[in-house]
Amino acid sequence: MFQLDLVQTVTFAGLVLFVGYQIRRLVPLLGRYNLPAAVIGGLLCSTALFLCKQRGLALVTFDTTLQTPMMIAFFTTIGFGASLSLLRVGGPQVLLFSVLSILMALAQNLVGILVAIPFGLHPLFGVLCGAVTLTGGPATGLAFAPLFEQAGVAGAATLAVASAMAGIISGGLIGGPIGTTLIERHRLRAPTGKALHLDPPVATQLVEEQLPEKSAETPSGEDKESYLLLKSLVVILAAMWIGSGLSRWLASIGVTLPAYIGAMVIAASLRNLDDATGWLRLSQKVIDDLGAVSLSLFLVMALMTLKLWELAGLALPLLVIVVAQVVVMALVCLGPVFRLMGRDYDAAVMSGGFCGFMLGTTANAMANMEALVERYGPAPRAFLVVPMVGAFFIDFANSLLITLFLNLLKQGP
Repeated sequence: MFQLDLVQTVTFAGLVLFVGYQIRRLVPLLGRYNLPAAVIGGLLCSTALFLCKQRGLALVTFDTTLQTPMMIAFFTTIGFGASLSLLRVGGPQVLLFSVLSILMALAQNLVGILVAIPFGLHPLFGVLCGAVTLTGGPATGLAFAPLFEQAGVAGAATLAVASAMAGIISGGLIGGPIGTTLIERHRLRAPTGKALHLDPPVATQLVEEQLPEKSAETPSGEDKESYLLLKSLVVILAAMWIGSGLSRWLASIGVTLPAYIGAMVIAASLRNLDDATGWLRLSQKVIDDLGAVSLSLFLVMALMTLKLWELAGLALPLLVIVVAQVVVMALVCLGPVFRLMGRDYDAAVMSGGFCGFMLGTTANAMANMEALVERYGPAPRAFLVVPMVGAFFIDFANSLLITLFLNLLKQGP
């Protein structure tokens, strides 16, 4: 058996990640449904190691010391995206879309609980198969998994990945048809005249282009890009440091929290302080890039060590919950979301995007909307509102909502 140390484990994770990218390139169906390369490679690795173990071959063990810091770093970058200035740029529609997303996340938790209880499962099983993994995706599911394990949900990490993958596929499958149904049923047309169409990566463009310009001053002779990278990294680490103290204090007063919440709150505070004063002159694009790297490595390391056998006996309740969630999501998108967002063409495109990121990821949302606008024409308002909420605000609000459910239900049956 090979025992990999910290550096070797991260290197191995990186190699597995690039295998995932290559497989996604070779199998277009995986890219069509926006399955992350980290998930493809990580699940392939964990499956291979599981099959070897079943045959009595224990090939390798990993040192996953950096897994948690990578996870905290990613969610810290999400905190830096929670800008009130950005919310004002989008106006009332961003606020309304955010409220709808939060209410839907709440509904997902309630649906999951109502389905889990008849199966004799802990209510938190339903929460884990609700907003934790559908609105939150695999990263949020894996981040919260240890707390769900402690609260009585056996095999939480493996269950989280299975639920998140089912959600990503479902969001990619039904988002386009929902938008198409609304457009055709109501005979909607794209707005005429000159309109800005925003292509991915929209979230980063919105942050960089819509907020007031803040040029980053660099010391004489310093390379601007390396200086921005260094400054962003140090600010992220500082938020993680201060946030760990905040998390310890909250834990001391009996509040159950994932490790990243404190850092996320501090990051959001620093971001809005910088928006108001310009003291830090942060580059959200650089922060997003660092977050993407952290997320990929965290996911790969977490997935490589999954205990896949823990899904035995849970397939039926998981399937029932996912089907119920998809039905509820379709009804909400065809009804309240479309009506409240304006009953027009942009609202129909937004409904397809809403389905994408509330069941899967923001990438699902963008893919759903891109498919619609390629056929029917540009939807500039949809491409402004959806990525703002899907990439930033809902992740922050969802983490707080999950924490609330954890604390309410941790003493449950």
